[in-house]
Amino acid sequence: MASHRRPKQPSRARVTVLTTAAAAAVVLSANAANAAPSEKLTKDEVKAKVDKLYEEAEQATEKLDGAKDKQQKLQKEISTIQDNVARGQEELNKLRDSLGSLATAQYRSGGIDPSVQLFLSSNPDDYLDKASTLDQLSSQQVEALKKIQDKQRELAQERAEASDKLKDLSATRTELAKQKSAVQGKLADAQKLLNTLTAKEKAALDQEQAQAASRASSRVDLGSTGSASSRAAAAFAAGQTKIGSPYVYGASGPSSFDCSGFTSWAYAQAGVTIPRTSEAQANAGTRIYSASDLKVGDLVIFYGDYHHVGLYAGNGQVLHAPHTGAVVRYEAMSDMTFEFGVRI
Repeated sequence: MASHRRPKQPSRARVTVLTTAAAAAVVLSANAANAAPSEKLTKDEVKAKVDKLYEEAEQATEKLDGAKDKQQKLQKEISTIQDNVARGQEELNKLRDSLGSLATAQYRSGGIDPSVQLFLSSNPDDYLDKASTLDQLSSQQVEALKKIQDKQRELAQERAEASDKLKDLSATRTELAKQKSAVQGKLADAQKLLNTLTAKEKAALDQEQAQAASRASSRVDLGSTGSASSRAAAAFAAGQTKIGSPYVYGASGPSSFDCSGFTSWAYAQAGVTIPRTSEAQANAGTRIYSASDLKVGDLVIFYGDYHHVGLYAGNGQVLHAPHTGAVVRYEAMSDMTFEFGVRI
């Protein structure tokens, strides 16, 4: 016998959920149908974005170089202070032994002077602050105690200085890691953009880069501008021997360079030590604000934050390590934002 029961109706909650889901599906379908496909960047747009990322990476690289340089200096300073503390502690121990010998002599001759006994069991600073006790000491003992007090104060100051520098070193290492991460992040973003290009676009871009690099080995018209000094001429000549060497962030030669690594290496070959970073190099000599007054071998500082530097080559050209993916080469100063020159 057939059942005449009415089919079970879905609950109100179930109807609501199904309705909501169906509505969402309709909306999603409509959005999918109406949405325009994501636009692919052209080769030139990719190059522009990559160039910007390379510039930002170079800014971070100069900060990275600065942190490295500071870390090395702090490590040397801390090592020197620690050596001084070790030697000072040896001197202090000898002074204490000397005072102990006085006490021993007193003991053998009839007992230790109460004032010396007091010193041997307490801090000499507290002891010497009590002026009345000085009358009970011999001049030899007073001199020994003062030497010990002076040495203790000196060691306390050096230990405090070492402690401060260790804290600074820790902060510098943190900054070093931060800037290294920033550089690597920018370079990774640039590579992702380059990976969006087709094989044909990549080949075209590589050809453009090769043409730019070929300027390094071609005969560039450098004019007849003289050098400012024999050391500037020697630095420039050394720099010319590195044309074609690759840019590598944090590198300072002899086979690869970043911008300030290149200029500092070149001047080192001329027997001149200049700071490691472009920002510091901006303050390393006499500033030349007019491009027309530049001489071959002068440092040339670019951009408002001084994050790029090269060597003036003459005729409006600069010899520099440009950025990741490029090599040491000549380039027109007009391609960058000139700030001033620096004569070493």
